[in-house]
Amino acid sequence: MYRIHQIKLPVGEPKDKIPEKILKKIGGRDLFIKEWEIVKESIDARDKQNLCWVYSVDFNVASRKNPKKNLRLPSEGKLKLETAPDMTYHSAVTEEGAKPLTDRPVVVGLGPAGLFCGLILAKAGYKPIVLERGKDVDRRHEDVQHFWVTGQLNPNSNVQFGEGGAGTFSDGKLTTGIKDVRIRKVLDEMVAAGAPADILYKQKPHIGTDLLRTVVKNIRQQIVKLGGDVRFEHHVDEIHYEKGVLTGVTVTDLAKGSTSILPCQVLVLAIGHSARDTFRMLRDKGIYMTQKPFSIGVRIEHPQDVIDRSQYGKTAAEAGLPVAEYKINHRCAEDSGSAAAGRGVYTFCMCPGGHVVAASSEEGGMVVNGMSYHGRDSGVANSALLCDVRTSDFGSDDVLAGVDFQVKYERLAFEAGQRQAAASRPEADGARQFLSPAGTQPVSGMAYCPPKSTWGQLRDGKAPEVEECLPAFAVEAFREAMPHLGRKLRGFDADDAIVTAVETRSSSPVRIVRGESYESETAAGLYPCGEGAGYAGGITSAAVDGIRAAEAIIRKWKPAE
Repeated sequence: MYRIHQIKLPVGEPKDKIPEKILKKIGGRDLFIKEWEIVKESIDARDKQNLCWVYSVDFNVASRKNPKKNLRLPSEGKLKLETAPDMTYHSAVTEEGAKPLTDRPVVVGLGPAGLFCGLILAKAGYKPIVLERGKDVDRRHEDVQHFWVTGQLNPNSNVQFGEGGAGTFSDGKLTTGIKDVRIRKVLDEMVAAGAPADILYKQKPHIGTDLLRTVVKNIRQQIVKLGGDVRFEHHVDEIHYEKGVLTGVTVTDLAKGSTSILPCQVLVLAIGHSARDTFRMLRDKGIYMTQKPFSIGVRIEHPQDVIDRSQYGKTAAEAGLPVAEYKINHRCAEDSGSAAAGRGVYTFCMCPGGHVVAASSEEGGMVVNGMSYHGRDSGVANSALLCDVRTSDFGSDDVLAGVDFQVKYERLAFEAGQRQAAASRPEADGARQFLSPAGTQPVSGMAYCPPKSTWGQLRDGKAPEVEECLPAFAVEAFREAMPHLGRKLRGFDADDAIVTAVETRSSSPVRIVRGESYESETAAGLYPCGEGAGYAGGITSAAVDGIRAAEAIIRKWKPAE
């Protein structure tokens, strides 16, 4: 098949016009398109009076005189046709390992990295044991809803922990900055598990938290069907290794309250960015880790129509397009003389038509995140507004100083939110639902009320509860950056934009160091992977890293008999 780019359709024109557009571009009067497939779809909104869809398409062409035979087209000239690449997943494993396993491989964590590592291992006959501290996605959903309404937090089953990982209660967005042949494998498996087929070609694919719950459950059921064993509410307390070689793990069954040692030669750590107790255990066991920079900030909300008009020149409904998205950034001046000098400010995890939600995983800590359903129809757009945090900001050489940095501001946000809530409705003694601006989605209840203000109040120093749960350099950076961001996206710096604190979990504050074999440099057989290990950032890249870890295991080990 051939691949052709820049096939444009005005908004409202049906996709079945694509073959006609291809023929016009290749100049074939006596040709016809035998078959075609969209491989990329994006929106060109540069000319607000001429909004259009832009496609890359794979196709075969034939002559009307000989319709059964695919025609070879000249590749020279302005046409710039290319041969469509093979999108089929081909494992990087050229030869299976010779070292026999006496025990089944163990995967810790059922987020994207653990889910796809477990799937690839199961497909290869390794029958992995997957341990997840949280609950299955259905019971986890009940716990999350209960937390949002009552403020009663389950530290092991929440927005961060449980089947599907933190991404399950987000937007389910699959955009990634990495280039890897395994990306298509991830998308194909998700579609087979119930995700919309359009994630295979949309420029900014997303599933939505409502549909993603079904997808992760179906992939888990496939692992089990292939001989894997998924154990929920199982917490890894300790790893064991002798002379630099892994020997097993101590595991607690949280439902039964029993503890046992599980022998294993291969352990995949796909623990996510919020498994702070596991990070501490690894440090205490001498596993080599390093500090890693991350970001801190707030969630910022605008009416979705404001974003639509800025991007399209009209509302999404008027344009006949999906609700608009954005991604903007600013680098603070190097010579400003302030703590914000040279820092990056950027938007992250933008959720069109979404909600700001409480995402705490520890008692006494307030964390917020963004979430949207597949329909993206709340009428409110939100994204993280983040500022770089450097390892020099941590104030300590301890490998977990970044974790301590996060905890500090999460606790400040918890306390500030309590005070703000009590001041706004003292008759309720601090026990109330704290609703989003849309007025329909509980952000949290009881004590878990995130501090919030308008951007104008934070800019002018009139939002003490929000300002005190951010480092001073971040507040300075936002004040410098916002006018610039407002010029890039009209209305972004509006006085009445809502800001909610604090967002601390954009990425892991540590890296669990691994070598070329994907194994820990401390303990052979220990495979750190995914976002928590510091090697990914988002659902897709974490899933890809999980596949890489599985391939590394298959290259070295034979499955247990």
